[in-house]
Amino acid sequence: MSRVELRGEAPAADELRVEFAGEWYSLHPDQVFVIGREGDLRIDDNPYLHRSFLRLQHASGLWWLINDGSRLAATLSDVDGRAQSWLAPGAHVPVVFGHMCLTFAAGSTTYEVYLFSGAAPFLPGSESATPNTGESTIGAVPLTPSQKLLILALAETRLRRIGSGAVEVPSSGAAAARLGWGLTRFTRKLDNVCDKFDRIGVEGLRGGADGYAINRRVRLVEYAVTSLLVTAADLPLLDLEAAVNRGAISDGGPT
Repeated sequence: MSRVELRGEAPAADELRVEFAGEWYSLHPDQVFVIGREGDLRIDDNPYLHRSFLRLQHASGLWWLINDGSRLAATLSDVDGRAQSWLAPGAHVPVVFGHMCLTFAAGSTTYEVYLFSGAAPFLPGSESATPNTGESTIGAVPLTPSQKLLILALAETRLRRIGSGAVEVPSSGAAAARLGWGLTRFTRKLDNVCDKFDRIGVEGLRGGADGYAINRRVRLVEYAVTSLLVTAADLPLLDLEAAVNRGAISDGGPT
């Protein structure tokens, strides 16, 4: 997950600043800020995105993120990858850290928005954040080398992006080709890694809805990147794996 530095002075105590793809917005407590295909922050014309999806609103001394959508979820995490909240339709969660990352997907496109709060009650990693805010602390999840490679292939475009904005998650076929794997092998390993995260309670990786094959890929990327399970520093592993499978080198590399 790339980081964006706050531009200008720090927000006032009751102010929230929002950044998306280089565009900045300053919110004050008397404002209600709508994110969607229409609204104060018009993301784009993606037909899978709700016209009015997410709402930022000040109440009880805190800024709150509210999901007004009917079928899309969002993730709100601190930028250090230590705490994460999954926001289902109809749910709401407070903005409790000074710099947070809002992530959501519509179709095969993922979006990342940064929030800067002037009155954040918690520091990243604060033990009190979990019981008081609904934030879920992210523990270490062991990945096999091949599972990490699979996630990296799906997350590559996201990890190479500088700053916030929108990116497309590649298809399984494109990700398999990037690694030099067959599609059957890739799909089997994708099933395994989704099962692993589902067992530890990561939502959005199981279900029988239309578009499930797309949705689990984008949700896997969303979780892995915001949790810092994969980072841009890991990207050279992709070229190494592709070289191994092309026969360019034959004495090692992740498998």
